[in-house]
Amino acid sequence: MNTTPPADSLVELAARKQLPRHQFTDHATLRWIEANRPAMPEAITPSLPSTSQQLVHCSAIPVFWMAESALADSLHGLRHAMRTATLAALLAKAHALSEEETAPLLLAAAVHDCRRLHDKDDRGHGARAATWLTSNADLVCSHFHIPAIPQHIDRAATAIRLHDVPYRDFAPDDLGDYDRARHLVDLLKAADALDRYRLPNLSWWPNREFVRADAFDILRPIAFELVVASEAAHLAGMDSVDAVLTALEQRGLLT
Repeated sequence: MNTTPPADSLVELAARKQLPRHQFTDHATLRWIEANRPAMPEAITPSLPSTSQQLVHCSAIPVFWMAESALADSLHGLRHAMRTATLAALLAKAHALSEEETAPLLLAAAVHDCRRLHDKDDRGHGARAATWLTSNADLVCSHFHIPAIPQHIDRAATAIRLHDVPYRDFAPDDLGDYDRARHLVDLLKAADALDRYRLPNLSWWPNREFVRADAFDILRPIAFELVVASEAAHLAGMDSVDAVLTALEQRGLLT
């Protein structure tokens, strides 16, 4: 039996450096992801506080918040946003963040890619999303049922702006901002990185070298399982939101 993925699968397109601007998971790529599960323990699902569960539900952001609606179901769309918010909640719990600190972190995770224009290396999308959040703070906080506290919005926007800037590339102004929002920046970067198992190239998968979160390695197994389960559910016909919610409910992360 031929086990080579079809030429138009994301994994084959990635190998040929021919990925399109808009990228959507396919069955062959999902099989490839499952076949390349890293050597790590079986996933142990931690519990989430009820307040974090409510915020994860809210991470299903309206499509009209996105700069490009065609990305809603793509690799950087709603499924990625919701999984990143879930992983941010797990990191927040592992790092003993308070409820007050956790809320802006999950808000940042949900909208960190909302100003992307495509699924390739869209430089500056973090800065665009940070500006958008600052301009739409009342709308976003109302959706998440949290108060629009300026200090919290500022820290969330900082984390969003810096999520696509490698630590080694931080400019002096970035370092100043980082010092004021260190927890949010570190945990958003780590949550975003943990969801990289969805990408069609092993060299793009989660790498501890680029994050600063102690709980990163502990959460790798659940991050992998959430990608597989939610992507499979979406390919089976569920919309992006229901696919992620179903995967989270099956693993006891939402009750």
